[in-house]
Amino acid sequence: MTVTATSVDESDQLEPKAAPGSRLARLVRLVPAAVAALSGVLLYVSFPPRTLWWLALPAFACFGWVLRGRSWKAGLGLGYLFGLGFLLPLLVWTGVEVGPGPWIALVVVEAIFVALVGAAITAVSKLPAWPLWAAALWIAGEAVRARVPFHGFPWGKIAFGQADGVFLPLAAVGGTPVLGFAVVLCGFGLYEIVRLALESRRTRVVRRSAATVALLSVAVPVVGALAARGLVSDKAEDGTTTVAVIQGNVPRAGLEFNAQRRAVLDYHVKETLRLAAKVKAGKVAKPDVVLWPENSSDVDPFADAQAYTDIDEAAKAIGAPISVGGVVERDGKLYNEQILWDPVKGPTSTYDKRQIQPFGEYLPMRSLLGAINKNWTTMVRQDFSRGTKPGVFTMNGAKIGLVTCYEAAFDWAVRSEVTDGAQLISVPSNNATFDRSEMTYQQLAMSRVRAVEHSRTVTVPVTSGVSAIIMPDGKITQKTGMFVADSLVQKVPLRSSETPATKLGILPEMALVLIAAGGLGWAVAAGVRGRRVGDV
Repeated sequence: MTVTATSVDESDQLEPKAAPGSRLARLVRLVPAAVAALSGVLLYVSFPPRTLWWLALPAFACFGWVLRGRSWKAGLGLGYLFGLGFLLPLLVWTGVEVGPGPWIALVVVEAIFVALVGAAITAVSKLPAWPLWAAALWIAGEAVRARVPFHGFPWGKIAFGQADGVFLPLAAVGGTPVLGFAVVLCGFGLYEIVRLALESRRTRVVRRSAATVALLSVAVPVVGALAARGLVSDKAEDGTTTVAVIQGNVPRAGLEFNAQRRAVLDYHVKETLRLAAKVKAGKVAKPDVVLWPENSSDVDPFADAQAYTDIDEAAKAIGAPISVGGVVERDGKLYNEQILWDPVKGPTSTYDKRQIQPFGEYLPMRSLLGAINKNWTTMVRQDFSRGTKPGVFTMNGAKIGLVTCYEAAFDWAVRSEVTDGAQLISVPSNNATFDRSEMTYQQLAMSRVRAVEHSRTVTVPVTSGVSAIIMPDGKITQKTGMFVADSLVQKVPLRSSETPATKLGILPEMALVLIAAGGLGWAVAAGVRGRRVGDV
């Protein structure tokens, strides 16, 4: 039903009262802003390397409290504070080697998307079943952020903080959008339960329909996650393969490792030769597949005879094909490339990274930035070019899908390898630039979510760590330390069946975006009519 809008802000019901104009009154007005910012920090704390995934629920419960019943302008500001509280600490690693400027600039821009979501949530908070509309709006905001600007930046999706959580099986149902939606819905639902409980205590009236919706907002995600556990399996469907993940390490952390390209290649060759010696001595199983990290050979082996010889020597010594991460120049263009190196035939196939990193692998608006400060253009002297095709290498009969580093954050980039036939996913990465920051753990959590999403073993070979082997159920079975030379060898299952998430692709995300648009349209229409929609 609809009722005439009241002049009382419903969010005030949970705020302390104070005399107008008093110092206490001024402090009270700051409470929502402080709670918004601290809720964002709480959401950050729920992310890896910590295993406090459940903190995302009270984070969104508090966020729901500060937004419900307020004006869209207040929602814009409070949403921005929530975004800053979340993203400033989450993305601090982006400034490890280049200073705080790029880090703060990135956060300032990305928080705008959260601010817009906050404004929209204030509008739908006046609707029946508002947690549903609000959670869908959050996912719609993530969908936009994953696409613009500069082809998007999906880092910080709620799903990526849930690798250790009870909701993880939902990744196999509808990918990161459904997993994230369930978490946000549950958080908003928790707040709604508390709000209705306090209201009924004050008024002695229980609004059963509203209470039912609130309870369902919490119960459905939890029950759905438990039901989805049947989709999670680590059993082999197409036999097994023995993989070797090589972590050669780098001479020094930071950007200067790029000036030591020969040393990085030498380290990965040496670690492969060391593994070959262990195999020969019978200490470890002989691998069928050897996986090197991104940038393990920044010396172009097609242009440098010594680099070619060194890699070929490693492949022959281990007696297995190697996926080599190289930087290759072809037809005047630069590519971040994975090269399939056969011990007999040499290089046979390549995969060029498709989702390249803005300001890291290419410089958007180069002429404009150069006009402002020429030093900025020296950070990326030559732009990398994008690949155009999925990369699935056939290595000793196993189909290995390549998802290079930054690409692991993008739903489409991972799914395309699976739909192209990948039985196992490899995420070759180079995190040396980010020293010992949380970045490597955040990316490792992404790979764990991808393992469950597509029911595939995921290997993560990293130049400086943390490298890991992840089963299709998202569990890490082996991992290395950081900034050590090491190798991991394990027999892993090969799988070819597709989860609902793989089959559905973008459809769950589109459905949630449409739900968000429908709720926002309803709220706007109700506002234009000058009426307030009552709670069910």
